[in-house]
Amino acid sequence: MAVVIDLSGSVAVVTGGTRGVGAGIARALLEAGAEVVTCARRPPDAPVEAAGRTARHLPVDLRDPAAVTALFARVRDDHGRLDVLVNNAGGTPFRLLGDAGAAQQARVVELNLLVPLTVSLAAYELMRHQDRGGSIIMIGSVSGTRPSPGSAAYGAAKAGLDNLARSMAVEWAPRVRVNTLVLGMVRTELSALHYGDEDGIAAVGRTVPLGRLAEPADVGDACVFLASDRAAYISGASLPVHGGGERPAFLDAATADHTPSERNTP
Repeated sequence: MAVVIDLSGSVAVVTGGTRGVGAGIARALLEAGAEVVTCARRPPDAPVEAAGRTARHLPVDLRDPAAVTALFARVRDDHGRLDVLVNNAGGTPFRLLGDAGAAQQARVVELNLLVPLTVSLAAYELMRHQDRGGSIIMIGSVSGTRPSPGSAAYGAAKAGLDNLARSMAVEWAPRVRVNTLVLGMVRTELSALHYGDEDGIAAVGRTVPLGRLAEPADVGDACVFLASDRAAYISGASLPVHGGGERPAFLDAATADHTPSERNTP
């Protein structure tokens, strides 16, 4: 029997849900039947749509705690409830630590750690009073699980975000579930800036065990699962969505000068 996840009647907020991974998450939630509100400083270039339905967009500067509080008050007034929060807003440019001042690095930490904390606190104030509570999903990164030269502040923030989610899951149980999706490389409209043309993207994809970069829809499907009753007993978890991870560099180095017959089998 097919398993269908139906989020009809639920309300979801996706921060930074206007493009890339965030738009993929919003579309997946729309397809599952949820009412979706996206929020970011800039409006989407085009409406975020799926299954004949459109996400609502509310402009907000997520770095402003008062604006965040006002955002969730509006969600409560307009929709009557909040069932799902996806903390997706974040990111960083490639920047070596020595090439930027402390203030620039602090802004990266603010966006990727303090903003999700602020937003989650505002969402919790709505969810804690609901009979069915709610689900909060953090969008993490493999950068928070290993050294991340060129994005060190981002990696540190993502590591902190995962730990924060685990603490929230304990403090806010049983009313609110909190989990993290740990993402690897995702193909978006900005992929060419990082990986080059189609050949470059394909070459990078071949370094992933599953042979390709993730699509935003892959992340969206994982969010739909964690938001649903199918994940009712999952909280405080970190779910890798990275296609099997990254092939350890030492494996290639150890076998580079040997034919297959000469390689040692573990």
